[in-house]
Amino acid sequence: MAYNLKDKLVVAVSSRALFDLEEENRVFEEKGLTEYYKYQLQKENEPLNKGTGYRLIENLLKINEHFSEDEKQVEVIILSKNNAGTSLRITNAIDTYKLDIQRSGWTSGRDTSSYLKAFKVDLFLSADDNDVLNAIENGVAAAKILPSDHDVHNSLGDQVRIAFDGDAVLFSHESEVIYKEKGLEAFIAHERENRDNPMKKGPFAKLLLTIANIQKKFEDEQSPIRTALVTARGAPTHERVIKTLNVWGVRIDEAFFLGGSEKYEVLEAFGADIFFDDQDAHLELSSNVVPSAKVMNKKLLNLES
Repeated sequence: MAYNLKDKLVVAVSSRALFDLEEENRVFEEKGLTEYYKYQLQKENEPLNKGTGYRLIENLLKINEHFSEDEKQVEVIILSKNNAGTSLRITNAIDTYKLDIQRSGWTSGRDTSSYLKAFKVDLFLSADDNDVLNAIENGVAAAKILPSDHDVHNSLGDQVRIAFDGDAVLFSHESEVIYKEKGLEAFIAHERENRDNPMKKGPFAKLLLTIANIQKKFEDEQSPIRTALVTARGAPTHERVIKTLNVWGVRIDEAFFLGGSEKYEVLEAFGADIFFDDQDAHLELSSNVVPSAKVMNKKLLNLES
């Protein structure tokens, strides 16, 4: 019987999101694909350091320790633009770190996003802008892993801690567009007027719902996964957020409505294994204290440019 990915949390991660391959990427950008392949083959037996996405992947896989092999809740898949020949350095690192990753795809430079639906992927993490945007166009929650200090790559514990921004991440970008185009007063007026109207689901709503289904299998204090909403919204615009989550029937373990103040200290205190946000201003600070990833939106990117 074929292995079924349908009822699991499936995370696809690029090799550069999982491991520190920035030097290798520089070889590719400066010398081209052929030299990059040569470099990887020469370094095949040299170990790789952890990358920004490592901490999240390591702790997600620990969730499976609570279940039998047949009932595993999390599946991690490597999707990489490396070719099969240069994949050995990556798989050697996976073995070294004892990560339970059994499935992979190597596309020899071809866009990996076209394979996400085939693998039933719920979340795709990559260090490449185009890969992330293409994944989002294919209807998959995706984020660009940002470079971070090596000090944040090691897990603080076995519990997975995932933090989300609200607008343009868990919720649609419609309210954020009003803020960017018309300003704060118009945004507040819009949210007050629509406080009883649930917001549309954003690119990471389905991921949150999938996580919530795993959480339901545990008593609250025993859950191996904890979530937080960390948003720049404050009173009175927080009301619509709470009502939206209630309508969705989804639990957020912790919620912080910061009213425009900085997020990074809250994220550090929460101990996030990953923080998803769409704004560079927040991510530049957060990536210094916790692993962080940018949720990209073409319309919002056009407004910023």
